[in-house]
Amino acid sequence: MNGDLYSLPTDGAEFQQFCGGNAGGENETCVRFARIPGTESAFVIRDSKPEGTGHEVRFTTAELDDFVLGYAAQRGLTLQSS
Repeated sequence: MNGDLYSLPTDGAEFQQFCGGNAGGENETCVRFARIPGTESAFVIRDSKPEGTGHEVRFTTAELDDFVLGYAAQRGLTLQSS
């Protein structure tokens, strides 16, 4: 990986959709998440809202892990390993 996650194509990415609440219609409270094809440690998260089309953020595994752990700790959530 060259370090610029935004230069990597996402064609063929297999997105999973995570939703919560649905307090505004279908897909209004969802995000789409996928590993960037051809990488072992790069991910993309997209907004599912129509006005969010084309907007995304990309993370390395380390960045995503740090975010998830920090978010869970801040919220007082407990993580279980599978």
